[in-house]
Amino acid sequence: MSRSTRPGVSVELCPDGPLLVRGADVVRDADGVEHVTTRPVVAVCTCGMSGRAPWCDGTHKVVPTRPEQRR
Repeated sequence: MSRSTRPGVSVELCPDGPLLVRGADVVRDADGVEHVTTRPVVAVCTCGMSGRAPWCDGTHKVVPTRPEQRR
């Protein structure tokens, strides 16, 4: 996801979970691909295991984490 945000857009990191992005029209992934958002809040995967990348599908709940990965 792009690191820059514009006014009215907020990003919140959920502990051991996704990034919650509020107010964005588009989310740009690490490859520069733009994904249009149609919801006021979207969850972006941070574990890298989602089957719906860049969106979170809850896979982080079943992926074992090492202590140093915990936020």
